[in-house]
Amino acid sequence: MALSCTLRLLCRHLHPLSALLSSLPGQDHSLLMEKMTAAKWKEKKKAREGCGLPGSSWEERLANAVTPLWRLPYQEQLQVKYESQRKILQTLASRLEELGIDAQKPGGLCCPLQPVVPSPVVNGYRNKSTFSVNRGPDGNLKTVGLYVGTGRARNIVCVKANHMENIPPKHKQVAQCYEEFIRRSALDPCILFHEGGHWRELVVRTTSCGHTMAIVTFHPQELGQEALATQKALLKEFFVCGPGTVCALTSLYFQESTMTRCSHEQSPFQLLHGEPHIFEEVLGLKFRISPDAFFQVNTGGAEVLYQAVGELSQAGGDTVLLDICCGTGTIGLSLAHQMSKIIGIEVVEKAIEDARWNAAFNGISNCEFHSGKAEAVLPQLLSSWEDARPLVAVVNPSRAGLHYRVVQAIRNCKSIRRLLYISCKPEGEAMRNLLELCCPPDPGKKLAGEPFAPTLAIPFDMFPHTVHCELVLLLTR
Repeated sequence: MALSCTLRLLCRHLHPLSALLSSLPGQDHSLLMEKMTAAKWKEKKKAREGCGLPGSSWEERLANAVTPLWRLPYQEQLQVKYESQRKILQTLASRLEELGIDAQKPGGLCCPLQPVVPSPVVNGYRNKSTFSVNRGPDGNLKTVGLYVGTGRARNIVCVKANHMENIPPKHKQVAQCYEEFIRRSALDPCILFHEGGHWRELVVRTTSCGHTMAIVTFHPQELGQEALATQKALLKEFFVCGPGTVCALTSLYFQESTMTRCSHEQSPFQLLHGEPHIFEEVLGLKFRISPDAFFQVNTGGAEVLYQAVGELSQAGGDTVLLDICCGTGTIGLSLAHQMSKIIGIEVVEKAIEDARWNAAFNGISNCEFHSGKAEAVLPQLLSSWEDARPLVAVVNPSRAGLHYRVVQAIRNCKSIRRLLYISCKPEGEAMRNLLELCCPPDPGKKLAGEPFAPTLAIPFDMFPHTVHCELVLLLTR
């Protein structure tokens, strides 16, 4: 009997999830996936709070916190993500029903959901990593890595990321060298601003062209300019002439910051060594990247995503593409050959400078880029829109979603008949945006235009081993 039970457990463990699911009736399939999803989120919450499985190492706790699906075969990861996106679309359909919109489609979804498009690269896919400085498992305050635990629970431990499957070797190498540097330094790390200290986080950016950019954040506290100059010289010497030369940095930046996050405008990035930019190639085009410019974290996945956006836009030769939250212009420039004109809007001024350079370098002349907050630029741009050409909008906002005035401007512009909403967290603020875009006209909220309707959803796995994926939702009217 014991042997029989053991064999059944072993077979259950080895049985591919997709095959198991396909063998279940619809109701049982949904119930199983709901239980799996609930268990997944519970495990993720425990991992974030530092309450990993009994006896698990710090490395396992970190992997569970940052990449909670790392133990699953990749095809099973995709299935888990598909079910997660299916649930989000069911929620959107229910919320629209509450607003009087008949949005229920087969399976209770608001629109058809295609299978998750896999990432071309599963391991080491990140082109940008942010490493913190804090107390390590051994108590050393000068540990460079990622966090296990939470500030609220006051149980943060900084664990080295050498074993993380989503981070490439080059990022780990730079982090290890930075840790060696700060451990040699006479200055303390800055853990809590009010407690003093100086050395803070490290950002590493890499490209498929072999370029590496490192950005070191430093709290100046009460140091004078001469003391700051000394620290910058020591950092440069370490990476240019010392042990850090193994990193072969293309660019080394230094930022003095008294806040958790600082833009270039708030506190300029100071180039200590190398080139001011690194370069990436996407779909045959060359893109310039500044220290704080947004760029999709998975370059190979971005190429697949942008090609799909081009197909979903159904652009003719006379189509104008409105690229909102355009970053360095990657989406618009990648599709410029299909469009009559590209109009990009981005709040980060340096990213717009990059976008304009990218357009000129690649010989693309049918683009214009506007720097500023979308909620300020877009309403003004669309209020006087009289162009008769078809207008397609693409929005790719941060997790905070679109500002309400941006939603109003899109909703009230009759020329926009197709809208592609790209979100890495559709269950968050994006859900509010989607409801505002698809709800019945509401003069009180200044949503007078015809509502959009969800037409097709395609998830893209831009973040293997994590629970996240990028959802592209096509809205039409």
